[in-house]
Amino acid sequence: MGLPPQLTPEQRQEALLKAAMSRKRRAEVKIMIKNGEFSVDAILEMAMSDEAVAKMRVKELLESLSGVGKVRAQSLMERLNISPTRRIQGLGRLQIKQLREEFMKSDHAIKPGKLLVLSGPGGVGKSTIAQKLREAGDFWVSVSATTRSPRNNEVDGKDYLFVSDDEFTRMINADEFLEWAEFAGNRYGTPQEKVEQALLLGRNVLLEIEIAGARQVKAHLPQSILVFLEPPTWEELVARLEGRGTDSPERRAERLKLAQEELAAASFFDVVLTNDQVESVVGKLIELAHN
Repeated sequence: MGLPPQLTPEQRQEALLKAAMSRKRRAEVKIMIKNGEFSVDAILEMAMSDEAVAKMRVKELLESLSGVGKVRAQSLMERLNISPTRRIQGLGRLQIKQLREEFMKSDHAIKPGKLLVLSGPGGVGKSTIAQKLREAGDFWVSVSATTRSPRNNEVDGKDYLFVSDDEFTRMINADEFLEWAEFAGNRYGTPQEKVEQALLLGRNVLLEIEIAGARQVKAHLPQSILVFLEPPTWEELVARLEGRGTDSPERRAERLKLAQEELAAASFFDVVLTNDQVESVVGKLIELAHN
């Protein structure tokens, strides 16, 4: 085993402060659970975006519930095969489903969310649409893992999960991807567990992925809705691709050739939308999820 990383005094102080704030946050949430302000389902959903709650032990969550206590919590965890040290973020999709069923009455059961898969040629504006939907709060937008290096304006964990080639291979071998594909010398994949957790919690999910990945998702989850985003005109797509300052002339030529091939795949998709106005596309996607 290698030596642990050496932290500077400033880094150590920052880590201690972060840990203290997380403990305080969990203590506050447990009090609200005891007061009946949060249900199990609400906490499971909260853990999707709140790191402190995600790191709460399942044992602490259950023992905070009114009428449960330590004995019933332990018995329930044994029955559902949940380790005493398991944290909420480590729960499997089956365990989440079983916990929901345990504490939700049938007349209040949450309807599973819808999965929309957004694809289309490079440069058509998929990332912009996904960002607008994330801001609107109507969708949980999945973050893809990739082996490529981040661009200057990209943030790890927000735009992509940037991983090494070895880690990506490990994830493939562990069957952790809903889909994955190789594109322009790099690999991209959608972590399966987070998507299925969000759907079980009633969240509508948006995947922004390449066409090959969309086909894989449809094969695994036939109920998914595949949405193809096309440009208003070929000339506008060319202008967008040639305007990218991060690509070499050779790379732009490759992208244009690939875009022609990708446009021909539109007939495979359930819905085709023209990206002539971002707000209009966002509105149509929200409508698709709620119909």
